[in-house]
Amino acid sequence: MRRQLRGFAVTAVALTSVLSMAACAKDTGSTGGGSTSAAGEGCKFAEKPPAAAATSSTSASTTEKVDGSALKVGLAYDIGGRGDASFNDAAAAGLDKAKADLGLKDVKELTAAPNEAEDAKVTRLRQMASEGFNVIVTVGFAYAESLKTVAPEFPNVKFSIVDGSVEGASNVTPLVFAEEQGSFLAGVIAAYQSAKCHVGFVGGVETPLIGKFEAGYLQGAKAAAPEIKVEKKYLTPAGDFTGFQDPAKGQVAAQGQIDAGADVLYHAAGASGKGVFSAAKAANVKAIGVDSDQYNQTTVAESKDVIVSSMIKRVDVAVYDFIKASAKNDLASLPKVFDLKSDGVGYSTSGGKIDADLQAVLEGYKAQIIEGKITVSDQPTS
Repeated sequence: MRRQLRGFAVTAVALTSVLSMAACAKDTGSTGGGSTSAAGEGCKFAEKPPAAAATSSTSASTTEKVDGSALKVGLAYDIGGRGDASFNDAAAAGLDKAKADLGLKDVKELTAAPNEAEDAKVTRLRQMASEGFNVIVTVGFAYAESLKTVAPEFPNVKFSIVDGSVEGASNVTPLVFAEEQGSFLAGVIAAYQSAKCHVGFVGGVETPLIGKFEAGYLQGAKAAAPEIKVEKKYLTPAGDFTGFQDPAKGQVAAQGQIDAGADVLYHAAGASGKGVFSAAKAANVKAIGVDSDQYNQTTVAESKDVIVSSMIKRVDVAVYDFIKASAKNDLASLPKVFDLKSDGVGYSTSGGKIDADLQAVLEGYKAQIIEGKITVSDQPTS
């Protein structure tokens, strides 16, 4: 009997030790997102980056009064236009801010159709310029060819192109971004939010531009958790732009990645991202938005509880700054690239899923990128 009691006591002590060790392991793995901080236990994390130094900034440029009432501003959207909850809505937000701040009175908005002929874009831009619109923003690299034709015909019109450039056209201002840098941080977020150390990426159209999102996301996820597994899927090949406006196809692709084991999905798919969110919502996994703070987008409000963050691509800032610089006749003041250093890309914290510990990790990586200690590739590996 005494031997049995002694064995029982040894077993109890051992069990207590195991439980204590488990509790300690859980505590040490708590750096993650909000109420899901323990979920990151699925990954073995790399050493955290050093804490970022505190920075300060001035807002003098944002409070400067500029009168844009004499401008006639045209905005040529990519497919999807206003209401895509992503890329185009970000541009629309910049236009709306310019209306409010700069006193714009004459504005025209037109939208591209999926897989439209190049002549349709030329006609759209020529129509705006012929009607006297002297500042025209084109949203998306697909307008590059049409600008080669139209911009020389209207040398006094200030054109800009988001995500592209036109060689030799002095009246076309490129508004380009370091999407790979913002996507790197999205990859870090995905790693820390994943319970399985298995995440996914859904791209709209397989182009070099969307490849930048994929490249940064994969690099960030691997930097945070070297053994993480990443699924990827493009909805359409290069040249077929319906991949940016097909939520059903986005939902199927996302479901395939969820079935494969991914529990955090990042999309760079325009309006097709609505389908990614729907799949994540149905499967009770997590998602990361893109371009706009998609947690606050009304068109995807039914899925907001699964959106842990968004990679913010400040198209709104670029559009607003271009219009403002046009009103001041000072286009040279615009940054060459809207990157982390210029706050042209970043991440959102809406919804409370990014807690203070994870934010400190993100700011540490951000500082290393800005300082040049981490170089983020804009080319997918394989």
